[in-house]
Amino acid sequence: MSDNACLSLWLDGPMQSWGHGSRFDRRTTALHPTRSGVVGLIAAALGIDKFAGDEAAHIARFEPLRFTILALPRPNRRGRAREMRRLVDYHTVTGIRRASGKTDDEATVLTYRHYLLDARFAVLLEGPAKLLEEIATALRNPKWGVWFGRKCCLPASPLVVGSPVTRAEAWKQVLQCAGYQGCEPEEAFDRVVEVSMGEAGADVIDDAPIAFGQPIGERHGPRWVHRLPRSTPTE
Repeated sequence: MSDNACLSLWLDGPMQSWGHGSRFDRRTTALHPTRSGVVGLIAAALGIDKFAGDEAAHIARFEPLRFTILALPRPNRRGRAREMRRLVDYHTVTGIRRASGKTDDEATVLTYRHYLLDARFAVLLEGPAKLLEEIATALRNPKWGVWFGRKCCLPASPLVVGSPVTRAEAWKQVLQCAGYQGCEPEEAFDRVVEVSMGEAGADVIDDAPIAFGQPIGERHGPRWVHRLPRSTPTE
C-alpha cells in the first residue's frame, strides 16, 4: 500500500445536523457535513477524551486529511433524486447562561434546533494510509457512540464502506453502496471541496477543529471551501 490512500465514509441516517456557528437559542445546520462534525465522530470512535490535556495533540493528527463531501440523494419511487428537507424543532432549556457569563438555574427558554431529512452523504478522506486504516478500524468498532451532529441523529448504515484504496476505487465503492451504478462522475453530484486560504470564490467557515474541550471561540479555526453544484442530472 502506498503512503497515501482514500477512505470512503457513508453518512446515511433519518436525521442529520451539522452546525458550524450556531449558538444560543437557534441551532442551525449546514446543508452538508462539516469537517469538525466528521472529525468529532472519528474522535468519539477512537475514544479521544475532549477533557484530557492532550486532546489538541490527538486532533492535530487529522490535519493532513483532505475532505471531499458529496451529496448522494435517495431516489424516489420514480427513480428521481429525492430532495433533502429541513426540519425545525423546538426544545425547552432550563439553566441558561446569561450574557454576563453567569448561569441562571431558574430561567427557562425555547430553543430551536434544525435538522436535515432525507440526506445522504459520501465523505472521501484522503491522507496517510496508516491513519486511514486506524480510522476505519475505530469506526467499525467505536469506543464511544457516534452520531451525525447530535445524539438523536444516529447512523442507519455502517459508516465505513471499504478499506483505504485509491480515490477512484473509494468513489466507486460508495456509489455502489448508495445504489448507483458506480460509474457516475463526481461532477454529477453536489459537493464541497477544501481549497487553499484566500482562494478566489471560496467561502470561509469556522470549521477546522482545534480541541472540542476548549471554551467556545477557541474550539475551531477557519476553513476555506468551494461549494460546487452538480453539473449533470443524477437520474
